[in-house]
Amino acid sequence: MFVCDEYGPYVYQFDRATGSRIRSFALPANLDAANPSPKGDTEIAGNTSGRVANKGMEGLAITPDGKTLVGIVQAPLIQDAAIGATGKLLRIVTIDIASGATHEYGYELTNGSGVSEITALNDHEFIVDERDGKGLGDGGTAAVKTLYKIDLNGAIDITALSGAAAANAAVAKSTFVDFVALLNANGIPSNRIPAKIEGIAFGEDVFLNGVLEHTLWVADDNDFVPDVAGPSQFFVVGFSDADLGSSRFVPQAVVPEPASAALFAIGFAGLATLVRRRRK
Repeated sequence: MFVCDEYGPYVYQFDRATGSRIRSFALPANLDAANPSPKGDTEIAGNTSGRVANKGMEGLAITPDGKTLVGIVQAPLIQDAAIGATGKLLRIVTIDIASGATHEYGYELTNGSGVSEITALNDHEFIVDERDGKGLGDGGTAAVKTLYKIDLNGAIDITALSGAAAANAAVAKSTFVDFVALLNANGIPSNRIPAKIEGIAFGEDVFLNGVLEHTLWVADDNDFVPDVAGPSQFFVVGFSDADLGSSRFVPQAVVPEPASAALFAIGFAGLATLVRRRRK
């Protein structure tokens, strides 16, 4: 399993069976805070580059082919502040799992305050969760909870770029789901939409009225204060291939662990037998 930690930022690999950390990936040095501190204000004041306090790599995806990790920082790095059309350029970091080689790409916020998640639509297109911090949990009214579609094919590596050069190389993006509008249309007012929509993942396909739909599961973070932010919630969004336009959804490959492969085969054989019996 692969886990990102926004405070480094770090990306680790763990053995799921034992819980042991078996690998730590080397990330680009420009993401590091040179003088980390447990106090956010001290850390920000004492650094001229790197991630800002508590806003490092917030989202992590793996491509369906299992070859590449794709992380995204939550907010602009210190050296990227106030550049670009919106003054909010974020960095996407890709990691080749086999070699550890990394690349960086630019993502410019449209009107959100940060990004909390990224998930792979296929091996080069991704869904990014851009949001504000308003809604249920802060006493405000949600305005920006938007899932954008981006494509890294042909994107420019900005590892060595900064300022306008980095901002001008930001990837193109298009709206996939306006989550506030979607929930409003389904009877949920903006002041009841969770402030922190932070998790997205694809689920199983379903048939709805005879049409095959893919499912996208969206989760919020209530910061362990349900009396203020409400209970943790999951929202399920259905979408068809037609909704993707020219894009194609590729589900994650499921590879059984060696220790469970035999059990998987036995279970599959039993399922096949059950299906044959039902058909009789």
